[in-house]
Amino acid sequence: MRIKTTQRTFSPLALDRKIDEKLQGTAYMGTDTRKDTDKLAFIETYGCQMNFSDTEIVASILREMGYSFTSNEKEADIIFLNTCSIRENAELKIWNRLKSFKRAKRNNPGLLIGVLGCMAERLRKKLLEREKLVDMVVGPDAYRTLPALVAEAESGQKAVNVLLSREETYADISPIRLNTNGISAFVSIMRGCNNMCSFCVVPYTRGRERSRDYNSIVAECQELVEMGYKEVTLLGQNVDSYKFEDCSFANLLEKVALVSPELRIRFSTSHPKDITDEVLYTMAKYENICNYIHLPVQSGNSRILELMRRGYTREWYKAKIERIREIIPGCAISTDIITGFCSETEEEHKDTVSLMEWVRYEHAFMFAYSERPGTPASKKLKDDVPEKEKKARLSEIIAMQMQIAKEKNQLDIGQTFKVLIEGNSKRSDKDFCGRNGQNKMVVFPKIEGCKAGDYVNVIIHSASSATLKGEIVQP
Repeated sequence: MRIKTTQRTFSPLALDRKIDEKLQGTAYMGTDTRKDTDKLAFIETYGCQMNFSDTEIVASILREMGYSFTSNEKEADIIFLNTCSIRENAELKIWNRLKSFKRAKRNNPGLLIGVLGCMAERLRKKLLEREKLVDMVVGPDAYRTLPALVAEAESGQKAVNVLLSREETYADISPIRLNTNGISAFVSIMRGCNNMCSFCVVPYTRGRERSRDYNSIVAECQELVEMGYKEVTLLGQNVDSYKFEDCSFANLLEKVALVSPELRIRFSTSHPKDITDEVLYTMAKYENICNYIHLPVQSGNSRILELMRRGYTREWYKAKIERIREIIPGCAISTDIITGFCSETEEEHKDTVSLMEWVRYEHAFMFAYSERPGTPASKKLKDDVPEKEKKARLSEIIAMQMQIAKEKNQLDIGQTFKVLIEGNSKRSDKDFCGRNGQNKMVVFPKIEGCKAGDYVNVIIHSASSATLKGEIVQP
């Protein structure tokens, strides 16, 4: 069975695009053939990398139930939306998408529609009552119960399971990989979050932290290598909190690095208060661990950081950046930033601006504050920064980050990087594209003998804020 994927990623650095989620898009799963007795499933995924990883788990469970997959929602017997609640706009997209299924439901009364993931956990009652479209509501820890839930929905009942778990990691389920190129894969190492940041819904939609058995993680990575994959991204809400028996995240990184020197390793996301020197030294020790860290700061002002319950100050964060650069010279750093958080003044916003100028991030995911019901901030703080001011501050930091990224990329001109070819460039099938170890996109002309999945050395000739351009050079 072939899996077909279409995925859109919207860059938060683009002023002319909506900026509301870290990773936003859809993953459609399809097959070339089906038996007459097969039922077809259509899965559409929104939100972060964890959601895309979860969709791969759901697909595996559905396949065991006898489903094939389609990229055409009109021929589906069952439709699932895997949802995100991190921003209000993310939820609005789901409500609008559900409305678009009204006609399909009228034309095919037997069609089942299910909502998965974080929005299912947070809005289960509204999802069943509003629009009268949804047949199943399934939280992120309840995917094993899909066979029973689908059977219940087929009988005409509304099926719901949004119970959170302190044990579930889906460690024994082999995901169906959505990437058609067979080069990069997500590997979930833990679920949930214990940090309780005041603005964040994740602890309430995904539950408390629990780490997956390191043996199953290493085995999955070994299997991916045997299948021809060249890159894995280890996923967790806070990977630095990983702990299984006596294995820390630094220990896990080393175990995965030793699977194969040809397997490139990335990870996301790190929490500034938890990333350790041990992790940094492990990164420096192994060439196949990418020199790239996503280290969300959220704000550059210590008072706002305290209101956000981030567990560090501006000065502490700066010291951590200095430590990264001391141990891993040239390490690329990206971040998340929220503008217009509760009671943020213009002067405190300028602290964020000045921190950005000091750190000079390679990438940044930037958002205006969006109050999420049920979070500590919604209960104890007042969302009092005018929307107009939030947008003005957001526009300022976006423009600054675009300029910083362009200047940093131009420093790469004349340098040579090891790049993993991912496939054709979006702009031309005469060019390849791929990422270097700093997670920068590199575009370069094809040459005979090179293909997707190969490592090549590329010398950089030009750069924009988002892309490096060059040509392959012989080693």
